[in-house]
Amino acid sequence: MTIEDDAARGKRALLRHGVATLAYRSAKAIRNADSGFATFRPGDTSRTPLELLAHLGDLLEWALSLAEGDQRWQPATPTTWDEERERFFAALARFDAFLESDRPLGRSPERLLQGPIADALTHVGQLTMLRRLAHQPVRSENFAAAEIVPGRVGTEQATPKFEFD
Repeated sequence: MTIEDDAARGKRALLRHGVATLAYRSAKAIRNADSGFATFRPGDTSRTPLELLAHLGDLLEWALSLAEGDQRWQPATPTTWDEERERFFAALARFDAFLESDRPLGRSPERLLQGPIADALTHVGQLTMLRRLAHQPVRSENFAAAEIVPGRVGTEQATPKFEFD
C-alpha cells in the first residue's frame, strides 16, 4: 500500500460523504411538499420543482457514467413527482455503491465533485428556495451538526439535530 493509495481512498471516502450530504439535503428539501409543489413556477422561464427533480436524476445518472469512464448525458422527460424522487434516489444509491466498490474511477474525485455533485447541490438549494416561494418553507438547519453517514443515500435520513426559523 502506497501513500497515493491512502490518498485516493481518502478522496473517495470524502466524495461518498459528499454524496450522503446531497442525499440528506435533498430528502429535507422535498419532504412533506404538498401535491401542488411539483408544478409551482414562480416565473415564465423558471423550472418547476418537478423539472428540477428530474434534472437531479439526470445529474446522478451522469455522475455514475463519469465514474464508470463513459460520459453519457441522457436527460429524461419528467414523469411524476414520486417517480422522479425514486429515480433520483435510486441513481444516488447506484453512484454511491460504485464509489464504495473497488472499481477504478473513470474520472477523478475532484472532477466528480466539481461537476455533477456541485451542480446537484445547487439545484437542491433551488428546490429549498422554491419551497419558501410556494409558502411551504423548509426549516433552516445547522448542517454541520447533522448526522450524515456515507452509504445513507435514501429518503430516510436522521432527524435534524438543530433546526431554526
